Amino acid sequence: MALNKTLGSMLIIAGTTIGAGMLALPLASAGLGFTTALVAMFGMWALMTYTALLMIEVHQHSDTNATLNTLAQQLLGRKGQIIANFAMIFLLYSLCAAYIAGGGSQLSEKLSGWFNTSIPPQLGALLFTLLIAAIVSVGTHTVDLVNRLLFAAKIVALAVMLGLLVPHVEGQHLVEMPVQKGLILSALPVVFTSFGFHGSIPSIVRYIGIDIKTLKKVMIIGSALPLFIYVLWQLASQGVMSQPELMASTTLGSFIASLSDLLHNPMVSQSVSIFADLALATSFLGVSLGLFDFMADSLKRSSNVSGRMQTGMITFLPPLAFAIFYPQGFIMALGYAAIALVILAIFLPVAMVRSQRKKHNISKEISPYKVKGGNFGLIIVTMAGVLIISAQTLQMVGLIPAVG
Repeated sequence: MALNKTLGSMLIIAGTTIGAGMLALPLASAGLGFTTALVAMFGMWALMTYTALLMIEVHQHSDTNATLNTLAQQLLGRKGQIIANFAMIFLLYSLCAAYIAGGGSQLSEKLSGWFNTSIPPQLGALLFTLLIAAIVSVGTHTVDLVNRLLFAAKIVALAVMLGLLVPHVEGQHLVEMPVQKGLILSALPVVFTSFGFHGSIPSIVRYIGIDIKTLKKVMIIGSALPLFIYVLWQLASQGVMSQPELMASTTLGSFIASLSDLLHNPMVSQSVSIFADLALATSFLGVSLGLFDFMADSLKRSSNVSGRMQTGMITFLPPLAFAIFYPQGFIMALGYAAIALVILAIFLPVAMVRSQRKKHNISKEISPYKVKGGNFGLIIVTMAGVLIISAQTLQMVGLIPAVG
């Protein structure tokens, strides 16, 4: 049973990380060249895995059911709790609204085709939200089982996609250098957000328990799976298309159309479409699970049927309303996603670990698990967070090119 939960937790981490945004990675890194994009991806994976391990260090001294709300209150006080809550709610509500809008649109298109009638996107969004909400509200075990099925199907779609592309990879495309140095900075926020799963960590801890060895394995392997898949996807896409061709594809739709035309194979766009749908569903499951548990803890909702229904409504109704009635709002909010994720996945773990280590040094208590690197590691991680926020800010004000 423990092994079963470990595998399921790894797939929840991987499924949350590998969203439909993965398909835009070649566009975001088009001007970098394959080698530079690879270095950026390995760097962001190492950064996010390190901070995930910091979160495990923090969790070991708290209750199994603790979420970021409780941890921030215990270690950073009321001000820290407010910052943590704002970053968590802002990021996860924005992502959920985006997933609802995208998934609802896709579902309405498919239903319209199946039933030969016109289904409005709003109805598709409602049906998609009800389906995911029902799965999440039952509990993490149900999310685990559904996620496994979707993840397996996603891997099949990915294998078909890569199988069609890899035979057409040309070596000269993979040795192209960055077009300009500023593009490296521009790509960092997009690559960084492609490794975001930290909102799901408390749910994983609750599911597995405070088992440090298992949790470390889950975080490292669970985040390494997306890295491996991203490398294969970059190899296939950047190897098939030249740098100028990639940079000319300004949207995901035009990029997929270019791939299909280049290979004279409509199956490319079909496999990409199926993969995108499944990636969106698994990401939505992982993100909404993290938000659900966070809301239940913050608002002290019980785990009985009535309590979980209340938490479900608080979790899903606001992003559903935004996606249907005010789509511009969450699209604008997603522009700040990298900044919110830096706060959530870098600054808060570093601050909480520093606070916790000070407490245990004063009390002379030996911490059972401490992430290697000491204060130097925390400083490097913090500097990386500042760099990502700076890159996002410079993009927003137009001082460096916007990508992805």
